[in-house]
This record gives sequence, C-alpha cells and structure tokens, in this order.
Amino acid sequence: MSPEEYRQHDALGLADLVQRGEVTPDELLDVALALGEQANTRFNAINRWMIPAAREQVAGGLRGPLAGVPFLVKDIVQDVAGEPTSAGSRAFSNTPVPVNSSYVQRARAAGLVIFGKTNTPELALKGVTENRVFGATRNPWNPEHTPGGSSGGAAAAVAAGVVPMAGANDGGGSIRIPAAYCGLFGFRPGRGRVPSGPAAGEIWEGASSDHVLTRSVRDSAAMLDLLAGPDAGAPFHVAPHQRPYLQEVGAPPGQLRIGFSTRSPVDGSVDAACVQAVEGTARVLEELGHHVEEAEPRVDGLELARCYMRLYFGQVAAAMHGHPARAFELDTRALAMLGRALNSGDYVRAHLQWNSFSRSLGGYFQQYDLYLTPTVAALPARIGELDTPPLERAALRPLLWLNAGRLLLKSGIVDKLAFRSLQRTPFTQLANLTGTPAMSVPLHWAHDGLPIGSQFIAPVGEEARLIRLAAQLEEAQPWFSRIPCWFPEKERSKA
Repeated sequence: MSPEEYRQHDALGLADLVQRGEVTPDELLDVALALGEQANTRFNAINRWMIPAAREQVAGGLRGPLAGVPFLVKDIVQDVAGEPTSAGSRAFSNTPVPVNSSYVQRARAAGLVIFGKTNTPELALKGVTENRVFGATRNPWNPEHTPGGSSGGAAAAVAAGVVPMAGANDGGGSIRIPAAYCGLFGFRPGRGRVPSGPAAGEIWEGASSDHVLTRSVRDSAAMLDLLAGPDAGAPFHVAPHQRPYLQEVGAPPGQLRIGFSTRSPVDGSVDAACVQAVEGTARVLEELGHHVEEAEPRVDGLELARCYMRLYFGQVAAAMHGHPARAFELDTRALAMLGRALNSGDYVRAHLQWNSFSRSLGGYFQQYDLYLTPTVAALPARIGELDTPPLERAALRPLLWLNAGRLLLKSGIVDKLAFRSLQRTPFTQLANLTGTPAMSVPLHWAHDGLPIGSQFIAPVGEEARLIRLAAQLEEAQPWFSRIPCWFPEKERSKA
C-alpha cells in the first residue's frame, strides 16, 4: 500500500481492508512508520517511538473492530506500562509508569496498534505545542505555524496522514483547538463519559476528557463506543447511551434550534476569518433546515476565565509538588508559584462557581438545542510567537526567588494573565467547567490555506446530538479529502 492510498482511508476503512484480507497489519504499520519518520523531520509530532512493542502486538495476533489500525497516544494521561509519560516535561521524561491506563487498555482491546506517543506542551498547559524537552510541533498546513495545543502532536500526526486518528485529551480546549488549526474533527466527550483511571479518578477536577482527533466523524463515534463507560473505581458513572454512537452517524438530527455568538467571552478581539467561518456555518445550518439565531448564554466570561485560571494555577502547583523546580520551564514555575499562593478557600470558592456557569448554560439549553461559536478567536500563531518576552522572563526570576505569588494575586495580575492566556482561545473553557460535550468541525479554510473550526456545545449527556449533526455537516460540506500534500514526490508517485 502506498502512502497516498493509505491516507485515502479513515480508521474504519483501514480496519475493513484488514478484515477482507486486502492488506495486513504489518503492511499498515510499515506505511505508518515510514510516514511518521518523514513527517517527524518536518513537524515533530511524535516524541516517543514504541516500535518493538507495536511489532510484538501485531505478531501476537489482533482482535477487535479496529484490528491492525496504527495509532498514537498522547504523552500525558494516556499511560503505557513500562514507558515514561513525560507530559512534555524533563521532570517526568525518564520515569516509566507501572500500568496501562484504561484508555490504552481499551484501545489495544479494539485492535489498535500503538507505536508511539505524541508531543504536548509541558503539563499540557498551552494552546501551542512547544516545550524545552522535545521542541516545537509544527502545523502540516503551514510549518511556520503552530498546530495548537495541548494535543498538537496528535493533530499534526493526523493532519499529516501518519495515522487516521490519534489519542487526545481536552481540559480547556486541547482537542478542539488543534482540530480547528489542523482541519480535523475534534470531539470532546462530556464529564465522566470516558474514564481517566486507574492513575486518576478525574483530571483537573473533572474538567478534562479523553478521546481522539480524527478526520472522519464515524471514526470519532466508533472510538467513543470503544472508550466510553466507567472503569473499576471510577468516580463517575454516566448513564450509557441507548444505542452505539456509530449508529448515530447518518441518523437524522431533526430540526435543531441553534443559538450562536461570535463575541469573545473575555471581551477580546475575534479575527474576521473566525467570525466569517461561524456565519458561514450558520448559513449551512439554515440550508439544512435548522433554526439559527444570534443568542448567547448569560455567563460572565471574564469570571469564568478567572475561575479557570485558578484551576490552572492550583493544578500546576500540585503537579510540581515533590519534584525539583529546576526540572520545569520558567513559565510553569511561575504558574505553580501562583497556585501555592492560593489558599484552600480561594480554590474552593472558584470551584463552587462552576455550578453557576452550569446553571446558566442549562437555562440556555431550555431554549436552544446547541450553542455555536468560533472554536478559536485567532488563526494559529507562528512558532515561538507566544513565548514569554525576554523582559518578562527576566522579571519573573526574582519574583520566583522571593516567592511573591500572594503579592501577585493581590496585584490584579490574575485578571491580566487570564485575558492574555485566553484571548486567542476564549471559547472552549465553558464546556470544560460545565462538563458538557462539545466539538470543533472543520468547515472553512482561510485565504492563506489555514483551517478554521466552528465549535458546537451540547447539553450534558447529548454526545449523540453532536454526532448526528456533525455527520450531516460532513455530508453537506465534506472535508475528509482536504489534507496537506507534504510528503516527498517520490512517495506520491507510487500512488
């Protein structure tokens, strides 16, 4: 099978070829490894190879609905026994984990062949994938730009065609932001739908969900069927859907009431291209028979951003606890300093406010079936563009030495950090703090060829509603064949 032929199939398509005997798992793995090696020299998506384990898995025989399909997991949360889960940090890059995550167990039980891990910013903290250990991951649509974060390595690998889908997770937009930047379908399941065990009961107070980045809607639906459901000891037991999510692909979504907004919830600017993408999506929805009108939930976006940042600070402080500070990047250490300065009352009060956001969004969904926004407020930044400026880095060092976190909290810097951190990606955190399912759909491309995503948020438990609509949009305005042709001419000529 040539690379071009390989990239013409989604995961279910490749699995079907294996089941019919038209290609072997060994052949698929060989193509994925060759593409991965070539892509990595350009995009730096894969930060750890697990080739012997993949060969051993294939040799041992494969079962499951996705038997033989090459797969990559994200280098945070999705633990593979005997391999480090580095989380993009020098602090964890040489420490093997003892057991497979439930995610990896279920992926392998489905027959997926895991041959590597994908890059992520340190502790998955940024909307770009750049770290000190493995370097920057680049966008296959334009290598001068970021693929987004924190699942940027996964997005780059899928967009480049190395794998038809890859493991990802989303604690503040980390599936949807890279999907928007790389022209992919990015689906974030609601809280508790996919387990985080056994190493954790919940990630980021339940704000984070694990799933995949895909090129087709049906692959995402099929993986949700395989990944969903509690594992032993899980704190959440979400009511299962009444039928397989894969059966929702192609099912009529009905006439939906969809509210939309293009206003930044943190009162920042929104690129005209991102606004136009949502307006174009609204027109497509109306042509499909849905009722669409401008309306947004009564949520204080700036207050939500403040609460999100307090979660951010506290989680970073907890992640760094017990490890030498010098093993972490300067920005990460500054966030941890702010987290240590928060007292337990500050943290709990911020967490309690999540309920008000959930109630407001729940009220909105009494009138509307879905909420449509831009996925992001700006097109992907250039590599290095969002680095902390040298003067600010110089100013941070004495503050770290003085442990001046409490002073900084009182100074109002949190509001400034919240705005600066989220002004490019202010739309995604609402779903995380409310535990609702959401997706980014790649319906538009900018004039310079960079993709632009449109985000939909659904009520709690309505993953199926999103899948039905996504499949309808995929049929109305197909995107699967829109992939960057980056690999060498000699490989393309084999097709």
